[in-house]
Amino acid sequence: MAADEVSIRLRVPDSDAGLRLDVWLAKTDPRFSRSKWQRLIRGNRVRVQGRIRPPDYTVRGGEVVSVQLPPPEPAGELIPRAIPLDIVYEDADVIAVNKPPGLVVHPAPGHRDDTLVNALLYHCRDLDFPGDTLRPGIVHRLDKDTSGILLVAKKERSLNSLASQFRNRRIRKTYLALVRGVPAPAQDIIRAPIGRHPRDRKRMSTRSPRGREAETRYSVLEDYHVAALLELELITGRTHQIRVHLASRGHPVLGDRQYGGRQLPGTDIQAERQMLHAFRLQFEHPNGRIMTLEAPLPADMQELLTRLRRIRSRH
Repeated sequence: MAADEVSIRLRVPDSDAGLRLDVWLAKTDPRFSRSKWQRLIRGNRVRVQGRIRPPDYTVRGGEVVSVQLPPPEPAGELIPRAIPLDIVYEDADVIAVNKPPGLVVHPAPGHRDDTLVNALLYHCRDLDFPGDTLRPGIVHRLDKDTSGILLVAKKERSLNSLASQFRNRRIRKTYLALVRGVPAPAQDIIRAPIGRHPRDRKRMSTRSPRGREAETRYSVLEDYHVAALLELELITGRTHQIRVHLASRGHPVLGDRQYGGRQLPGTDIQAERQMLHAFRLQFEHPNGRIMTLEAPLPADMQELLTRLRRIRSRH
């Protein structure tokens, strides 16, 4: 191993048995995308119980996975940009931002220098993580059109602590969503496995033959007759989990083009993006303190709430 390379060891929890190796790595350590993890696996940088395995190897639970991270890519790979950040909290270890809708978290095709990572590199000049130039400090993600609180590590020890908490489901994530119709009962836990849609690879589905367990707790905060404001807590963390679970109940997130639709039937209300907001995050700070952070609703969601309350007052 070269002097500028770093090796890490991860243990597969029994609850993740049955996942592909590349899928599990991308879920467990989101500093790299799944495609990047596939390249690392094929480059013999990943070993399961000391043996080289292919990306589609099925993990069984309990294995130790060793990863030889690549050396940092040449400086200048990403350009810091003076993109405004709504900072909810910051100290020497972590920073939490209220991500606006429409902002991509990390670089991807078509979004090379206009992402949250570019903004973080400008604001936090000391972000530096071995082998990771595209997602420095990123431990979880929000979809482009989902707004709300996003937690970022500023140091390697913080990254390890937060990644472990996400991996072991010790971080509480609470969302607010505007949905079509009013779910009944007013409080419930949706338990339905989620996997890749059998025909549309960009979508997830509760009817996938290879779905993984998924649980979402919800409660109705406000009933507008034609719509509702929900508070939701992710018990598990599958891709598009809230959106897929709500759509499976017939109450898609308002404005969700993939799983629902922009128009609210019977009204002139139309949402231009999915009305889903990461409202609250509770975690253990690397110093041991339990912290709860909240992010206020964005203007477009507040405006829709006002209009829906007017509709309710007329009934």
